Amino acid sequence: MTYSGAVKVGGPADVHELSDLMISKVAVGGMNNNAYLLRCRATDEQLLIDAAAEPETLLSLIGDGGIASVVTTHRHGDHWGALADVVAATGARTYAGAHDAEGIPVTTDVLVADGDTITVGRVTLTARHLVGHTPGSIALVYDDPHGHAHVFTGDCLFPGGVGNTSGDQKAFTSLLDDVENKLFGELSDETWVYPGHGSDTTLGAERPHLAEWRERGW
Repeated sequence: MTYSGAVKVGGPADVHELSDLMISKVAVGGMNNNAYLLRCRATDEQLLIDAAAEPETLLSLIGDGGIASVVTTHRHGDHWGALADVVAATGARTYAGAHDAEGIPVTTDVLVADGDTITVGRVTLTARHLVGHTPGSIALVYDDPHGHAHVFTGDCLFPGGVGNTSGDQKAFTSLLDDVENKLFGELSDETWVYPGHGSDTTLGAERPHLAEWRERGW
């Protein structure tokens, strides 16, 4: 089956099969959050991005093999609602942005800064610190050696714009600057974008609209 990234709460996961990495996307909770399970194909080690809600759904997706780690993209509660239960069940190491960890009521084992790397088996993810939606939001970039990059953006980039900055112009400018410089400025149009809610997109689909976003101010 061709991966589309179209998932709904209560429905099955959609699986993106890459040469070295399997990415399973599932929607959970009342705010239609996306959670992503990454599995290294060489080692079967797994990493979860955003234990958002419905721990039973996430643990079923994880399966008997467990997970080595959970990365929380930012401090907002809809992205860590199941974190305590998932960590208790799996013993996973926790990661979060250094400037958001204090807002996550589960101990963060590893504080993540811009450019830090996180591994899942033989696969390496690079964290990008994006300021504006929250002070410590992070995106995770997988630069696939067999193809194009894949980026997990939390609530910092969606189809049609950057994340919510609650009308704060300074926060909006900061977020758009970081997204433009650290994602659009460094990654190709083919880069696949996996956001914290809703449908996927690519940088190429969004790039022509950057000036429009800046002008509208949200």
